[in-house]
Amino acid sequence: MIKCGVIGLGKIGKVRIKAIEKNSNFLLTKIHDPKIQLDNKKELHVETVQEMFESDLDAIFICAFNDVAAEYSIKAIQKGIHVFCEKPPARNIKELNLVKATSDKNPNVLLKYGFNHRSHYSVMEAKKLIDKGELGKLLWMRGVYGKAGSLDYHKNWRNYKKYSGGGILIDQGIHMLDLISFFSNKKFEEINSLITTAYWNIESEDNAFVTMRSSDNLIASFHSSATHWKHKFLLEMCFEEGYLNLDGILSGTRSYAPEKLIIGRREFEDVTFAMGKPKESIVYFENDHSWNLEVDEFLNNNKGLVVAEVELKTASQKIVLPDWIAEEVTGVNKYYNLSLANNPFNSW
Repeated sequence: MIKCGVIGLGKIGKVRIKAIEKNSNFLLTKIHDPKIQLDNKKELHVETVQEMFESDLDAIFICAFNDVAAEYSIKAIQKGIHVFCEKPPARNIKELNLVKATSDKNPNVLLKYGFNHRSHYSVMEAKKLIDKGELGKLLWMRGVYGKAGSLDYHKNWRNYKKYSGGGILIDQGIHMLDLISFFSNKKFEEINSLITTAYWNIESEDNAFVTMRSSDNLIASFHSSATHWKHKFLLEMCFEEGYLNLDGILSGTRSYAPEKLIIGRREFEDVTFAMGKPKESIVYFENDHSWNLEVDEFLNNNKGLVVAEVELKTASQKIVLPDWIAEEVTGVNKYYNLSLANNPFNSW
């Protein structure tokens, strides 16, 4: 059993606790929050953060405010405790460099950041399609991540630089930035941005516009907004042979739903004019197990299992399987992503 602790018992901390308790390889032994107590886990509470780091822990989940993320990560790494820290990793580049330096000195201590959007089923399906290469070269990317706002939005701690390090960009836009990096696998060397506090009476930005270019001329842009007045998630990716649109994403409130992946194939009427309405296929996703999948990945719960997918042109097509394939598992439910989220490989 991997003994773990959780710092921060707000919304995300409670979500992480549920995911930890669902995993048979984790044993939750310590929790800490200076303001919140969980009545059903009083015996696990410790009074100070220092007690957490002095405890017999194998791993720690840091779900606290951004202003302590770097500090707590460094302390845990120095103690030899594996770290799962919620995004963002730090408030600024100075703090981030200190974490990186500490991590580099302790290569046997695992450091992972919580970017759960990568573990959404629509995102994983899009990544599979991209990695197959059927759509050809990635040409450009464009994203929008918008919040509806609320009457008390200006009072949220995330809008105070002392606690958050920034505004909507470091809070929500960072997810879009991560997905752009995840899908493109590029290092963007030219970055231009504009930020504004267009509406809310806050010290941080409520809108950020970012455009980036890689050394091989891939251009990606995104808009992160706290004045969209409607929850909005959209990432468009255009390729030589078609496009992928991630439209909507499941959340606890379902206010960004539905979550769907739109797959379009390029078609030409002739050599000059492109068709205005190419054929599209739309895949809807009804479940979100991203929080559980992230925890499982942190533990390598599916380590040792390789599932290969072969796409046939027809149902009767004959194929020759490579020697490393142990067995064909077509139609075996336990190998599906949804099943692996609930029943990981190392528990079989």
